[in-house]
Amino acid sequence: MTKHTRSLGSTGPRVSALGLGCMGMSALYGEADRAESIATVHAALDAGVTLLDTGDFYAMGHNEMLIGEALRTAPAGLREKALTSVKFGALRDPDGGWNAYDGRPAAVKNFAAYSLQRLGVDHIDVYRIARVDPDVPIEETVGAIAELVEKGHVRHIGLSEASAANIRRAAATAPISDLQIEYAIITRDIEREILPTTRELGIGITAYGVLSRGLISGHFTRDRQFGAGDFRAFSPRFQGDNLQHNLDLVEALRKIADEKGVTVAQIAIAWVLSRGEDIVPLVGARTRERLTESLGALDVTLDAADLAAIEEAVPADAAAGTRYPAAQMSHLGTEH
Repeated sequence: MTKHTRSLGSTGPRVSALGLGCMGMSALYGEADRAESIATVHAALDAGVTLLDTGDFYAMGHNEMLIGEALRTAPAGLREKALTSVKFGALRDPDGGWNAYDGRPAAVKNFAAYSLQRLGVDHIDVYRIARVDPDVPIEETVGAIAELVEKGHVRHIGLSEASAANIRRAAATAPISDLQIEYAIITRDIEREILPTTRELGIGITAYGVLSRGLISGHFTRDRQFGAGDFRAFSPRFQGDNLQHNLDLVEALRKIADEKGVTVAQIAIAWVLSRGEDIVPLVGARTRERLTESLGALDVTLDAADLAAIEEAVPADAAAGTRYPAAQMSHLGTEH
């Protein structure tokens, strides 16, 4: 069972200490087993995980339908405790391509209507645009979500990958529960400006990529072959000399993990947990085995000596390569 809960900011709900990021069950990391994915969602709920994160554009709605099936087939007591976090706005095409982001108010409400149907729920607990639409003022996008809150279709407003300036503008428009953003031992950009801003405003952090897409899980090897549709085949951090450099960092973490009798993944998740009660790590487990390993991070206590050893082994900005390919970096309103 998860040991405790955390708040998604001063205006958001109480959620489990770890959330389940469900994207990999449908897209971007190669083939996934549907039955095992649903079993993993059920196992997460049974273990006390309450926050389920998805996006309406993950495999063009597939992920929402999968979560909807998992919720529909879960015991009623567990289903009632589940909280859904949904990202919207990314425009796709039939070939799987990625286009712009749409934050127009009419589009926001349209996306929400489809998500409610695919998930099979009467409300979405946290709703957020995946990336701020540069052509639509964030006030208009957030205002549209606020209207959905007023009508009961959404409970809380979130943000994703927003800059400090956009966070402030959004928070001046309506109460913001949390910011979803990448945060890991090797991805610490938010510490410069974004994290101080969210803490000033009482906005929580939902941290994705805590294992850096498997790179610092302790299970990734240099000779691993990527399957069709695996995003990592194009990710700079998984390429050539960058990969070798980053795997050397993992081996440095492994020495610390071995000394504590835990896994590299558990050290990496525990590190994110240690950064503050306002941070909820999302674990992207696609199987019950990996879920069990991730939940073990809740039993890992990192003292001052452990944190200092991790900092020495993997200093801030130690990773080689950006976290997205160049074409996608241009869509981020945050630091790289």
